[in-house]
Amino acid sequence: MRIAGLNLDIVWKNKDKNFQLIEDQFKDVEADIFLLPEMFSTGFCMDAAEVSDRNEESLEFLKKISKEKNAAVCGSAPVEQGGKFYNRMYFVQPGLETVFYDKRHLFSFSGEDKVYSPGDKRVIVNYKGFRILLQVCYDLRFPVFARNNDDYDAILYVANWPEKRVGAWEHLLKARAIENLSFVFGLNRIGSDGNGLFYQESSHCFFADGTEISQKNGNIVAAEWNMDELKDFRQHFQFLNDRDQFSIEL
Repeated sequence: MRIAGLNLDIVWKNKDKNFQLIEDQFKDVEADIFLLPEMFSTGFCMDAAEVSDRNEESLEFLKKISKEKNAAVCGSAPVEQGGKFYNRMYFVQPGLETVFYDKRHLFSFSGEDKVYSPGDKRVIVNYKGFRILLQVCYDLRFPVFARNNDDYDAILYVANWPEKRVGAWEHLLKARAIENLSFVFGLNRIGSDGNGLFYQESSHCFFADGTEISQKNGNIVAAEWNMDELKDFRQHFQFLNDRDQFSIEL
């Protein structure tokens, strides 16, 4: 299975421009999953009342791309529902019901927890024979939440992870792959945002042994996931059988 992510220089608070940029960048790209950064339509913005989708604009755009490409499309956007705001990660499949995950760990350092509401469940989507855990940015720092209970094969992380802390991002992505014996694809944005933060190109995909398997072409970063290779690796290194058994309260 082929995954293609876009290192997008998100235009601050401008959904129409971002939608056009994405369409242009993905025009000649083929993949089974198209991946977009965290808050791909607005940037990582705390003006939730101003930028949040009330008419599912970002979701409708993802559905459009999914239909055109006959593939899954995934990314997060700020949404309003029931008088609350969420940083919502969508996984859209052509002709099927949309799956979404609301970011659980809100970035208190930037005040995200004062504006958005946290999700209350872990979400795993089944797609083309892969069980995929959905995660957003700051979730990466919390390994217990991502612990593999032998219930997923890959993790997708979408992020706005600043340049000044990019070392942590890259080390933790590799760690999640190794400790969970899973594919891990982490997609970050590039450029600068309205908060004065800068983002360097730092998207990666790792195999279960920590080997990087992504290839980069312009702003597109892509990787191939092979289920047979993963099964063989897990069969040989049965580390998940020795994991601690516990549960967490959400």
